[in-house]
Amino acid sequence: MARRRDLADQQRRLSAATWSVLAERGLPGLTLRAVAEAAGCTTGMVLHTFADKQALLVHARELLHRRTGQRADAAQAGAETPIAALRAVLLQAASPTEEKREEARVWVGFLAAALADPVLADLHRGYNRRFVDRIRGLVAAARPDWHPADCAATATSLVALVEGLNALAAVDPDTYPDEAQRVAIDAALIRLDPGPVPLDKR
Repeated sequence: MARRRDLADQQRRLSAATWSVLAERGLPGLTLRAVAEAAGCTTGMVLHTFADKQALLVHARELLHRRTGQRADAAQAGAETPIAALRAVLLQAASPTEEKREEARVWVGFLAAALADPVLADLHRGYNRRFVDRIRGLVAAARPDWHPADCAATATSLVALVEGLNALAAVDPDTYPDEAQRVAIDAALIRLDPGPVPLDKR
């Protein structure tokens, strides 16, 4: 049991170190040596957990997905209506705060790396499609009267909007500040809000 707990603690320690390096140095600075320095351990210990740089990159990409997924779960669970859940998930996926802009910079780095790395490309496509599926489900819940094709098209547009805001705000937060991102998302959601139900339909 102690051995298993030690391995779990080591994994958490290295995960925290991996994210620290990503946040400070970006994807080009993510090396086994840099993670070892951030974790206060030897490179050999890092290699005991990650066989090579590719394994470290895959772990880092999974870590990013886990962080954003947990936040999306919390945002969705805390909403009272389907449209509120959709708005909450989109807002948490945007990057209005420095912490989220940090994640956005990491995400952009992985997107660029995925263009030349089939493994990272597969991960990126899989995680992005899960996000699209989540948004499609929320759109369908908010507008059950819509055709599935309309829900799918709207979900794609909303995801493209949020990811575009993420990428642009990562390098130009002055043009895409918190309020501008909220306004853009709210404007896109206007057509989804059915408004009050007429008296004769209640």
